[in-house]
Amino acid sequence: MRLRLVPQETNFDFFKYRYLTSGLSVVAVIASLILWAVVGLNFGIDFRGGTTIRTEAVQPIDVVAYKQAVEALEVGEVLVVEVIDPTREADTFVGSVRIQAQEGQEAATSDTINRALDALQEVDSTITFQAVESVGPKVSGELVQAALLAIAAALAAILIYIWLRFEWQFSIGAVVALFHDVILTIGIFSLLQIRFDLATIAAILTIVGYSINDTVVIFDRLRENLRKFKKTPLIEVMNKSVNETLSRTLMTSGTTLVALIALLVFGGDVIRGFVFAITWGVIVGTYSSVYVAKNVVLALGVKRDWSKSDGNGGGGAGTQFANVDA
Repeated sequence: MRLRLVPQETNFDFFKYRYLTSGLSVVAVIASLILWAVVGLNFGIDFRGGTTIRTEAVQPIDVVAYKQAVEALEVGEVLVVEVIDPTREADTFVGSVRIQAQEGQEAATSDTINRALDALQEVDSTITFQAVESVGPKVSGELVQAALLAIAAALAAILIYIWLRFEWQFSIGAVVALFHDVILTIGIFSLLQIRFDLATIAAILTIVGYSINDTVVIFDRLRENLRKFKKTPLIEVMNKSVNETLSRTLMTSGTTLVALIALLVFGGDVIRGFVFAITWGVIVGTYSSVYVAKNVVLALGVKRDWSKSDGNGGGGAGTQFANVDA
C-alpha cells in the first residue's frame, strides 16, 4: 500500500478565488518593493566590503568561540569558517575570519586587527594571523551588479525556453511567477533583516530553478489536457491539470521542506540565511506555480485553434518545439 498525501483523484477548485489570490500577490509584491526601498537589505560582507583574516592554530578551530570573541569587540558583522587546506601542515588548523568594513574606511585598521588577534588568542593562545585581505566598496558594488545580472539572465533564459517549449502566454506566466518569488524573497529578507550575501543570491537562483520545474510539470499536463479536451473551457482544463499534478507537487515540496527545516534548525548560523531563503522559496514557489503562473495564463488565454496540424497528424497546443523532450 503506497503512502499518499492526497487522494488519487481530487477535484479542488483552485481558481474559485483567483481574483483574491491575484490581488494578494500584487499587494505582497508591492509591499516587498516598498520594504526594499525604505528599509533596505542587511547586506553581508560580500556586498558591504570588509577584511578577511586567514588564521592558523595548533588546536582545532572552534567557530562559535571565535565568532563570539570577535563580535564582543563591536566591529559589526563577523563571519568565521574553517578552511580545508590540503597544503597545511598536519598539526595546524586553518580558519578564515571576516570582519565587515568599518564606517568611512576602506579596510580594517591595524588597531582593529590587533584587537581581533588579542581576542582570539584568549580563546586559543596558539593562533596566528597568516594573511589579511580587504574588499573595498568598489568591488562590493561590482558584486551587487553581477548578482543582479545573474538573476536577470536566469529569468531571460527561462522566458525564452518556455516560449519555445510552449507558447508565449506560458512564458509570460512563468516569468511573472518567478519575479513574484524573487521579490517576495527579497521582501522577507528586508522585513526580518536577515543577512543578505552571495549565498543568498545562490539561494535565489536555486529558488528560480525549483519554482520553474514545478511550473513546467503543470504546464506539461495542461498541454496534454488541452489536446484531449478541445471544447472544454480553459479554466476547467487548467483546474483539472493542477488537480492531476497535486500529489506530485505536495510530495516534492513536502520532502524538500523536511530536509530544509532540519538544516534550518540544526545547520548553524553559517548556512542559516541560505537555508531560510530556499525554505521560503519552496513555499512561495509552490504557491506561485498555481496561483500566479496559471492565473496569468488564464487571463491571457491560450490558443484553442485545433484546425492546424502540429506536424504529427494531430492538433497541437504549443509551438514547433512542443514535442521536444525537456
